[in-house]
Amino acid sequence: MKTLSAFVLAIALVVLACLSHAADTPATAPAKVIKVVLIAASNEYEAENSLTILKAYLEKNPSIRCTLIKAGDGGTGVPGLEVLDDCDVLIPFMRRVKLQGEQLERFKKYCQSGRAIVGVRTSSHAVQTWLAFDKEVLGGNYSGHFGTGPKTEVRQAAELKDHPVLAGVQEFSSPGSLYKNTGLAKDCQVLQYGQTPGHREPVTWAREYKGGRIVYTSLGHPGDFRNDNFLKMMANAVTWTGGKFVNSE
Repeated sequence: MKTLSAFVLAIALVVLACLSHAADTPATAPAKVIKVVLIAASNEYEAENSLTILKAYLEKNPSIRCTLIKAGDGGTGVPGLEVLDDCDVLIPFMRRVKLQGEQLERFKKYCQSGRAIVGVRTSSHAVQTWLAFDKEVLGGNYSGHFGTGPKTEVRQAAELKDHPVLAGVQEFSSPGSLYKNTGLAKDCQVLQYGQTPGHREPVTWAREYKGGRIVYTSLGHPGDFRNDNFLKMMANAVTWTGGKFVNSE
């Protein structure tokens, strides 16, 4: 009888120890979700259709949730900019939008608060009422573009070929015209160059601004959004700027 009582006591002590350990062990933290806001306001490059394609591609990754808001280029505002208040990565594909008042201040507040941005093509001149966005935030130096016609051959910067934004990305051709951007901010890391006969310009670069990660690409022709290498690069840019690297597939 004493043996049985000792056995029961031993079992009880083991159970209590297990319960105590479970109470002291923190629950597994939920996986980080990167909240992405895409702004389509560039009719010239079919930004709405293009960002719809990108949104679907990004959301293959369960760690990414996207909100797409739409406006016309050159207009006076973008409806729904309040979503920037709860945003981890902003993807502006905008062209000369004349933001005013509260909307302009909200856009500036986001950009100047050290949060992530992945700018696309015409976002170098996204806000006509804040053209300093290009040099101040993106680190760019947009001064027009070369004529349409020859394809732009996209080549990687050899010294940064292992950068997370380029992971799994191969060199490719873009049907879009080449933007003039020579003369970037000194802290920009050029990841990709674009080449046409007689011309070579930086097309994709990364930098930090007020502690936040920034990636900008002057690519963004509608044909680019049907190229897996471009989409992969954009997904990498989102996860890198968003604070962690997660494969998009």
